[in-house]
Amino acid sequence: MTDADPTGPEDDPRTDPASEPAPESAPESADEDLVFLDDAAPEDAPEDAAIGEAPGSRWTMLIVDDEPEVHAITKLVLSDFAFKGRKARFLSAHSAAEARRILARESDIALILLDVVMETEDAGLRLVHHIREELQNRNVRIILRTGQPGQAPERAVILDYDINDYKAKTQLTAQQLFTTTVAALRSYEDIVAIDANRRGLEKIIEASSSLFRARSMKLFAAGVLTQLSGLLGVGPDAILCVQRGGAGTPGSSNPAVEAATGNGLYVLAGSGRFEDLINEPAAGHVDPAVLTAVTACLEKRAHVFAGDHCTLYIRTPNDRETVVYLRSNRPLSDLDRKLIEVFCGKISVGFDNLHHYEQLYRAQQGTLAALADLAERGRGALTPDGPAKDGAACTEMGADAAEDGVVDGAEGNRFCRLLRIAAITERIARRLHADGLFADTLDESTLEIIGLAAILHDIGNAAVNPAILSKPGPLDAAERSAMQAHTVAGASLLNQASHLADGPTHLHLGAAVARWHHENWDGTGYPDGRTGAAIPLCARIVAVADAYDAMTRDRPYRPALGRDRAVDEIRRLAGLRFDPAVVDAFLAVLPEIDLPRSAAGPAA
Repeated sequence: MTDADPTGPEDDPRTDPASEPAPESAPESADEDLVFLDDAAPEDAPEDAAIGEAPGSRWTMLIVDDEPEVHAITKLVLSDFAFKGRKARFLSAHSAAEARRILARESDIALILLDVVMETEDAGLRLVHHIREELQNRNVRIILRTGQPGQAPERAVILDYDINDYKAKTQLTAQQLFTTTVAALRSYEDIVAIDANRRGLEKIIEASSSLFRARSMKLFAAGVLTQLSGLLGVGPDAILCVQRGGAGTPGSSNPAVEAATGNGLYVLAGSGRFEDLINEPAAGHVDPAVLTAVTACLEKRAHVFAGDHCTLYIRTPNDRETVVYLRSNRPLSDLDRKLIEVFCGKISVGFDNLHHYEQLYRAQQGTLAALADLAERGRGALTPDGPAKDGAACTEMGADAAEDGVVDGAEGNRFCRLLRIAAITERIARRLHADGLFADTLDESTLEIIGLAAILHDIGNAAVNPAILSKPGPLDAAERSAMQAHTVAGASLLNQASHLADGPTHLHLGAAVARWHHENWDGTGYPDGRTGAAIPLCARIVAVADAYDAMTRDRPYRPALGRDRAVDEIRRLAGLRFDPAVVDAFLAVLPEIDLPRSAAGPAA
């Protein structure tokens, strides 16, 4: 049933009250008893509803009574009813069974005018029990009207049933019906508002709990958009922009981004038509009208609500600024705006926490990479001017490039190479996780630390003579044995260090990687000759990442292989040297691993 035709098929035919003369105001006297309509007011009156009205623009009232005259007189008396600018919309049921069918399909009934005695003497009371206990509808207001009060004593009914008023039909005058209806609707409106607030706050608590489990700024930002869209019930088109750089912006830390984007705005997360803009600078990519709304919000430093969209300003305790643009197909209510205030205030600290977490993670990455670099080089690796020879620190690409899977141009730079291996390892692991493989091993905590563990895979090279590491020709048997000992040495060192922390940490995982990343799937590797699944999964993943990196850069004993040749070689060795499932995951993420620098965008 639509608002254009609000009378359900259950209604008895009636004439249109609008075609009749408007009723005179009921006199305020003691003899205001209702009289039944005569033949001048036939029963087939359609509802007084305007075609095309929006849902919820009227108060929906359900009349449940087995006497057709009661339906007619109720609608006539309330034909010009209006409360808070909303008129009445009537539904009719002539039995409790019919009412149950209407209640099953209608979700916005505010008031039920209910007869007690219909197909059975207690049909109305049974319907009350159905509404409150089976449908769990505590919001709708129920007014019992009975022509036989002796069969349903008022005191017993009020105590035993969850109804809101009780009236004898002979006592319910036009004025009393109006007053009772207004009181019931006012109560209904308050209950609905309280319930909406409760559900909104529950959503905020649930959303915040799930969001704060994220360990990635991009995932957190995407979650913010998802939760806001669900909280407000608006469409999928949303965008989240972050200002990084820009004159006078607190926390500005990337002049290159500022220069590239002009105003320092870039897209951290997007959904709907904005999904393809993630990591793009806002200028030149975001629609001019949307960009204008976002920049205006930043300038005002306040939420801005328009008819078809809103822009939300989120300022963190450390003065980092974020703007969310949400497309809406309706104006947001006062309740929506209050929920936004609560939600934005609750999550603002999340952006700061994630920023600090990522900075700490990168600092840890850098520390481990630097130490592993020095360990691989051995004696003389550090000079008063910094790392010797090819140990210069990564350029601007650095950790950001490694994290984004960007190929480092300085192939001889061990520091950047370690970060690159870590990035490849993490991408393979996350792909396996996304495919539902190794669920018992690749949980979220493992995914967070496997990249750090990969950095430490060759830390045992500190125990190997540097001359062996840099020998341009083939190794003899003694040299090969000394070289292979780096796996045991690295594992021993990391096992010792891991005792200082409760596991699992990257040190525990790193010990397994260091010892077994040279084991082969077919059992021909070292140091223990493990085979298949007996090799820890983390070591099997690092084996592929390390091999790809080694093949695609110059080594003392051979020049770098081309990308295609390296990939063909890894594919050929699946099932021999490498775990076939890991190789499949590697091939799946290969386009991301070799993503050109220009397409990587700023790291979040």
